[in-house]
Amino acid sequence: MRSCLVLAVSLASLVIPAHAQDVSTDNSQLIGELMAFHGSQAIVDVMTTHCYETTGLDSAYKSAASNWYLRNIGFLDLADRVINSLGGAAEGQQQAAETYGGSQIMTAYNQASDKNSFCRAFLEQVESGALDIDQQLPAPLKRAQEIASS
Repeated sequence: MRSCLVLAVSLASLVIPAHAQDVSTDNSQLIGELMAFHGSQAIVDVMTTHCYETTGLDSAYKSAASNWYLRNIGFLDLADRVINSLGGAAEGQQQAAETYGGSQIMTAYNQASDKNSFCRAFLEQVESGALDIDQQLPAPLKRAQEIASS
């Protein structure tokens, strides 16, 4: 089951192509990778909300999502700043990343034979920090940090 979670989250790191014509290929690839940060947020938001609602309103899911956000808001802000410094994302690109992340985790959930166990394993991964941006997307994060510090 954990392999389903890891697979679903690692899929969010796939490059979501930029459609801006005036951005270099390297920049558009990095922008796509940084958009995956928002896809990761969508994964956490979608699944913690879904599990909260389907497991009897267990407040642990809301707390886990809030704590994930607090741990990762700096990375999300960094991604947005770097994307803007590289010329910005194509219209709708962030929405596409969020939709993609949410759909991937829901597909994994729907394929799980034991939905309650899936939710509990997901909660454990969110609480442990295993789904944090610095753990899931270290290479694009490092590139963003290098760009921001130069």
